[in-house]
Amino acid sequence: MAIVNATENDFDKEVLQYDKPVLVDFWAPWCGPCRNFGKICEDIDADASVNLKIVKVNVDDEMDLATKFDVSGIPAIFLFNKGEIAERWMGVTPKNVIVEALGKLN
Repeated sequence: MAIVNATENDFDKEVLQYDKPVLVDFWAPWCGPCRNFGKICEDIDADASVNLKIVKVNVDDEMDLATKFDVSGIPAIFLFNKGEIAERWMGVTPKNVIVEALGKLN
């Protein structure tokens, strides 16, 4: 599954109305830790055993979305399940932590 870039216009469709787990990465291009977490997202996306949609939200472009979800630092990572926040992490989060949280949803 490809990593999706979401805006305020399509966030509901891409995340809140999606019926499977979604990992949302609030990030910015100038943020070093965000780029590091981006590599983890790519690794998760390439792992066929992990059934997870990944959505990235650029906080510089989508400040209203960042405010709506109380993003005070980046990267801010949210795991949504059926439109609800199941987990939330601040900072670079290891793949195994995300996969473990995903496993608890099923």
